[in-house]
Amino acid sequence: MRESTVKLNGHTIRVFSLNTVVVGSGAAGLNAADRVFSFGQKDVALVTENLKWGTSRNTGSDKQTYYKLTLAGDTPDSVYDLAETLFNGGSMDGDIALVEAALSTRAFFRLVEIGVPFPHSRYGEYVGYKTDHDPKQRATSAGPLTSYYMCERLLEEVRRKGIRIFEGYQVIGVLTDKNKEKAIGLIALDLKNINDPKKRYVLFNAKNVIYATGGPAGMFYSHSVYPPVHFGATGIALEAGVWGKNLTEWQFGIASRKFRWNLSGTYQQVIPRYVSTDENGNDEKEFLEEYFPDPSTMLTAIFLKGYQWPFDVRKVKNYGSSLIDILVFYETVIKGRRVWLDFTRNPSWGSKNGELDFSLLGKEAYEYLKNSGALFGRPIDRLEKMNRPAIEIYLQHGIDLRKDYLEIGVCAQHNNGGLHGNIWWESNLKHFFPVGEVNGTHGVYRPGGSALNSGQVGGIRAAQYVVENYSGDPLKEEEFLEEAREQILKKIELGERFAKRITGRSNISFILKEISDRSMRSMGIVRSLEEARRGKNEALEDLNTLADRIEISSIKQLPFAFRLYDILLTQYVYISAVENYIESGGRSRGSYIVYDPNGELPVSNLPEMFRYSLADESFNRKIQRVLYRDGKCEFFWSAVKEIPREDTWFETVWNSFMKREIFK
Repeated sequence: MRESTVKLNGHTIRVFSLNTVVVGSGAAGLNAADRVFSFGQKDVALVTENLKWGTSRNTGSDKQTYYKLTLAGDTPDSVYDLAETLFNGGSMDGDIALVEAALSTRAFFRLVEIGVPFPHSRYGEYVGYKTDHDPKQRATSAGPLTSYYMCERLLEEVRRKGIRIFEGYQVIGVLTDKNKEKAIGLIALDLKNINDPKKRYVLFNAKNVIYATGGPAGMFYSHSVYPPVHFGATGIALEAGVWGKNLTEWQFGIASRKFRWNLSGTYQQVIPRYVSTDENGNDEKEFLEEYFPDPSTMLTAIFLKGYQWPFDVRKVKNYGSSLIDILVFYETVIKGRRVWLDFTRNPSWGSKNGELDFSLLGKEAYEYLKNSGALFGRPIDRLEKMNRPAIEIYLQHGIDLRKDYLEIGVCAQHNNGGLHGNIWWESNLKHFFPVGEVNGTHGVYRPGGSALNSGQVGGIRAAQYVVENYSGDPLKEEEFLEEAREQILKKIELGERFAKRITGRSNISFILKEISDRSMRSMGIVRSLEEARRGKNEALEDLNTLADRIEISSIKQLPFAFRLYDILLTQYVYISAVENYIESGGRSRGSYIVYDPNGELPVSNLPEMFRYSLADESFNRKIQRVLYRDGKCEFFWSAVKEIPREDTWFETVWNSFMKREIFK
């Protein structure tokens, strides 16, 4: 790595030149940096705003899942079986599904070897359980903090190898050559020197960029289970010309809002009360019973929400578990009320003198609670019996489920779409590798925990390709500056425009709230063509006027101004994708309803906006991609690639491997 200082139109800027820069310090980014170094490219560095931020380190659930090939028992499984499960989720390329399946064990055992405490039997079998959209028992877990443990152990590896970490740097632009054919580096803010114009901007002249910035969480702000410190940086990659892929596909689910945490698994299986209040916490009522035909159906749906946590439009009909998500959304987003889970009392409907009538439960729910020794008491008593750590995680954040109501919402949890990448995780922009959630590897549905596997596999593949094909030095400094000059100056000019908006007060939170409300209205779990068009136009208008509208209290808020720019650009492209999907004939699928005036209502006493019909299966055989260029979105649809069925005769593969032909 070389460090220098350059002058560019009167601006003093530091330049770091190196082979590979990794952006992001979640599980995907840390693994990618570690792998690049381990595979032989020592000229690598990691750039992050804060090592303690990000989704991997700060999220989880009652039992956070990691998905991989079956490694215990007598249940038959194979690489192709796992690939088919991933592929059958819809709108997923088969070649990527095969890669994620084939490398799942390599990625998993690397985590085991560095100390992530995945459980195994006395005979060494890494046992599994069945997760959502999983036909086998491939899931495993190290507990509520699985991805946190992954980050801790991977960070230890990065530090042990002496890989340089640039902490306190916010990337604000992806730099390309003049033809926008390949990435050549980054421009970032030095957050520690934000007050000094001569040190504020930093350039990374890099031959390769591995981009692990996570999902675009900032768009959902207050309706999100992403940690508050995570915003994402998808927009600046789209701005650089990276294709977006499957941007319509999200995963939503019920989560707590004060402390952001997924309320899956045991939290639902203990059958808490669902309570609605006005905005001040008054006018309390148990609202679910207004929509279910009897207490047995309602109680069973609450229980199944544990197994079937993500909102799934296929599980709305006939009083399925996902009807609960619709009802929570209706109460909160449409009616403007607040919804809570109460673990201190049993649901009134189905109880007598406060005691739940367990005989009302469906067979699956009854037997699960019976086998767990939990056919007694209040929801909190059952939770204490079945999963005490689920209580303790809230206690650590000042919420005592033994006495406190838990405010909830239907929240964005994961973007199944994202940036385009091939089987080596390289995007259409050469030398640019999106890994982790920012890469849209997933389709409409995915097994729970497959995202953690995908992030680890992506790091392996990107590192392999970099080492095999893109070794050597980056551009010479003069050539780098010549190629990127216009892009660099444009970003600095935007920053200086933001800096002129220092008024002593700030409207950043207000703008974020506007963005969040627009996202839930235009691309949440309930969508319509009318709202998509409205949201797209609003987002574009806000993006174009941001530099004139924003107010910041001091120069220290400059990073937030750049975040808003990224979020608005992202939102414009994402909502445009929703509009294009509906215009192309797309209807309800995955984790969202699309309004259809000729469809059916989930229940008769819901308003017209919830009328829907399921998407034609043909849409699951296609992938939507988008190119953002000159302020406009260009869409193109293509058929999914089938799972490759190539020759796996050992001598053939060995020969190809020895000649390094597989890396082409």
